[in-house]
Amino acid sequence: MFSVGQLIFALFFVVVFTAVIIRSYRKDKAEQPKYFKGSSRVLVAIAVVVILLFSIKLLTVK
Repeated sequence: MFSVGQLIFALFFVVVFTAVIIRSYRKDKAEQPKYFKGSSRVLVAIAVVVILLFSIKLLTVK
């Protein structure tokens, strides 16, 4: 399906992208805290929805 090089690139990209997003979020949150009130609840809600969708997929696949 994917070559080894493509898988390595995808893993590298995900790790670096996630690190940059986390760093940017922390920097922005420190500079402008009023815009980030309640953002953790949104993150938890998104995680719950994703887990729920994967659970439904796994339970309905025959």
